[in-house]
Amino acid sequence: MTIQLATIFLGSFILALSGALMPGPLFTVTVADSAKRGFISGPLLICGHAILELSLVIAVVLGLGPLLEIPLVTAVIALLGGSILLWMGIGMYRKAALLSLYVGNDSSGALANPVLAGILASLSNPYWIIWWATIGLGYLVAARKFGTPGIVVFFIGHILADLAWYSVISYAVSRGRKLMSDPAYRNIIRACGFILVGFGIWFLSTSAGYFISNS
Repeated sequence: MTIQLATIFLGSFILALSGALMPGPLFTVTVADSAKRGFISGPLLICGHAILELSLVIAVVLGLGPLLEIPLVTAVIALLGGSILLWMGIGMYRKAALLSLYVGNDSSGALANPVLAGILASLSNPYWIIWWATIGLGYLVAARKFGTPGIVVFFIGHILADLAWYSVISYAVSRGRKLMSDPAYRNIIRACGFILVGFGIWFLSTSAGYFISNS
């Protein structure tokens, strides 16, 4: 049993890391906030991400899995997610001109609630749902064969991969603060805002394509 659980942990860690390595809304928000708040941004954002994923795992265990495979559900998620990303991206871009790195230990200009931002950035990405409806769901079903220990080990491996990667990103960005000027920082924030808007438009177009083709 121990060997099987260790295998589940390792497989879950590798699968989650492969997904985390792909840039998305959560990655962009992490870069933007880490430049201001510092290393702690990554762990805080992943805390929100973990809360959302734990809720999803519980929901899947209780029978939500098949619902996530319905195209209409994915389209609605893309619609809501795209709207959230547009709101976050535009707000980030508009506030960039007022931000400064050099205000002592003040974290003004950083995300007001990075835990909530971690939830929103994850939830706004329909491909996060698709990953869970396919790869994540399949692996979770396999882990359930070993009961509660299998599910717990699966979740721990998954979250530790996210935490490890985004902590590395936060550390790298925060260390760069000593070498970064305010104009460069503001341009990074504008770029991140622009990228989020791009993701938002992409997700909205995906949703629109579904509704148009089925109208």
